[in-house]
Amino acid sequence: MALQQDRSSPAWRIIEYLQRHSSATIKELEQVLGISTTAVRQHLQALQAEGYIDRRAVHSGVGRPHYVYVATEAAQRLFACHCDDLALTLLEEMLAQEGPQKVAHLLQRVSTRLAARYASEVNATDLRRRVEQMAQALSAQGVLTEVRQEPGNTFVLRTYNCPYYDLAQGHREICEMDQAMMQQVLGSDVALERCMLDGEGGCTFVIVPEEAEAP
Repeated sequence: MALQQDRSSPAWRIIEYLQRHSSATIKELEQVLGISTTAVRQHLQALQAEGYIDRRAVHSGVGRPHYVYVATEAAQRLFACHCDDLALTLLEEMLAQEGPQKVAHLLQRVSTRLAARYASEVNATDLRRRVEQMAQALSAQGVLTEVRQEPGNTFVLRTYNCPYYDLAQGHREICEMDQAMMQQVLGSDVALERCMLDGEGGCTFVIVPEEAEAP
């Protein structure tokens, strides 16, 4: 049976947890879900059979290894935009017909339009609140997010899945478009320090306030 994207179901909660934490043991999932070991195993077996998770051995010192569960690329695609195939085809046709410079210009315009869409939802005067609003807006689009504050009034917005996953794999310009959109919405410098396309567990955006906002 295909995974139903019911966010309250144990199977979906397992997928979300693995997206956020990279891996988990059965005991960790027991605590998260509040169900028995047997029930956790049943959900894991079903998700593994459907290709959404893998089991990996972890060796730590002397003795038998313990096992953790990790999400696969199939799980990543559960969070991706369903228009990826069409968008990928259109992007590749434009690259072939118009060339990379025109495509780059188009993506700049797309980032500006996306920023305009978020403008009504991300409108606080305080940078911290704007970053939180940005995270909430992304969450509403199905993106798993987390926000934390670093020293020096710097903020980190971490995303654990990508709505453009397949598209971005072949075209890093999509990552640059997303970064540019976020920078326009937040009105501050945004750096993409880590990217899940490089094998990271998520994408890490570091937001540095404009000089006028610095304490």
